[in-house]
Amino acid sequence: MGEESKNENFSILSLNGTRSEAEEIAAFYQDLNLRQIIDRLTAKWGKNIRKLYSFLPPTAEDEAYRRAVYGDIKNEEVYRALMSYTEDLEGVAELRAEKDKVSIPLQKAVWQIRETEAYCRCYEELESRLEKCVLSSVGMQAFLEILKEILDSSGYRELRERTEKLMKEIRELRFTLVYDKDRISVVPVETEGSGRYEEMLRKEGGREIRQLQNPFRSNPSLTELEYACLEILEKKKPQLFRELRNIAEHSEDYEKAVLRRFEKEVVFYLSFRSLEQELEKAGFCFSTPETSEDRRMEAKGLYDLALALSSLTSGKEVVPNDLYYEEGERFFVLTGPNQGGKTTFARSLGQLVYFTRMGLDVPAESANIPFFPDIQTHFSVEESVETGRGKLKEELSRLAPMMEDHKKGSFVIINELFTTAASYDAEIMGKKVLKHFIGLGCMGIYVTHLKELAEGQQGVVSLRAMLNDQRIQTFKIRRGAAEDIPCAENVVNKYRLNYEQLKERL
Repeated sequence: MGEESKNENFSILSLNGTRSEAEEIAAFYQDLNLRQIIDRLTAKWGKNIRKLYSFLPPTAEDEAYRRAVYGDIKNEEVYRALMSYTEDLEGVAELRAEKDKVSIPLQKAVWQIRETEAYCRCYEELESRLEKCVLSSVGMQAFLEILKEILDSSGYRELRERTEKLMKEIRELRFTLVYDKDRISVVPVETEGSGRYEEMLRKEGGREIRQLQNPFRSNPSLTELEYACLEILEKKKPQLFRELRNIAEHSEDYEKAVLRRFEKEVVFYLSFRSLEQELEKAGFCFSTPETSEDRRMEAKGLYDLALALSSLTSGKEVVPNDLYYEEGERFFVLTGPNQGGKTTFARSLGQLVYFTRMGLDVPAESANIPFFPDIQTHFSVEESVETGRGKLKEELSRLAPMMEDHKKGSFVIINELFTTAASYDAEIMGKKVLKHFIGLGCMGIYVTHLKELAEGQQGVVSLRAMLNDQRIQTFKIRRGAAEDIPCAENVVNKYRLNYEQLKERL
């Protein structure tokens, strides 16, 4: 298509065309059950999409850029246009796969031209569809302008015209095989316009044929007879076959780098939108998060997206929760009974920050989330057999890199830290950890069995997992001081195993 565009570094995911990629995927993907969500996406959209979800955009500007693009893609007309585009690309990929199956250079050249023609048509259709849409984001507007520039370039127009002209000649190429006295003759047949192969058979056969099929469409490989026919036809039409080889050779690099990049990146938005639509049909809500400079953070109707996906098959109820940080509040300390929804709430809070940072909608009725440069998580681990270290040492080794100065401003999620230490020691260490993160300007949540952890800590507010009047888990999280509830009590009540209940059964 000629010279590379000056916009070859354009990215629909990044404002300046660059993406931050870490050497390894952060721990929070596992801790927040994001892997389950991403696995669901890759099952439908392919494993290459995993990388698009693995790294946070580097700046607040990139986050806002993505959010605006996603706002356009949620427009039904834009979404349909891009989904049709991905289907057209699948057709191009199928032609490429057929081309790779053949070994005869002349036949490979024909498949190359078919592939090129389909690729050109794919982007022409996309341009036509997008021009009819209202595009509000800088990203989608810029892409459409780049696409118009490419399709209007002299290199593209020349390739398109030559390919179209040659494909017309190939499609109109007809010949008959005449068998006479142990000889087979190849006789070219002139057709008017682009007469169908079947019509030619009817005309030359002199009788009605009920079932007709083009033999050259059934298998990409050529038989010896078909190849011999092509060699004879090449002698009869040398100019056509010379042009065929020439254009195929020079069209192998027809793809533009900027379009290849768009092709790979746009599925990030489309995959999430398709997931969002699936869950919306099941009754789950999503919203576009707002941001504020005063670092206000709140959400209404927040739920765990991974849990919601599993509920589509399990049918289990997913309980939403509301939350807010008042001015000056930096950390939640969440306590409550076992199996009361504490870890699920912490995960949903982390997912809220993650999807906001990715520039996507969030699993909540509404949300206001400040910009966090990173997400740090520390979930309880078992003792390591490989290292021989106890659980406490394992926890400390994971905690140390989270507390470095360059992690300032992160959103931090800690789940059941220092559980093997004595309560007194765990309280002292836990308070020091909270004080350190607050000093780094972080916000977050600390799930613990220690109700004393929230006491006397500036910027720390206590949350608790609620029980109903029968002392059974409701999975609702509310503000308030922790209660002294033995862990076993709620289990006994949940399964109706107290003395009176057992007596009734017996």
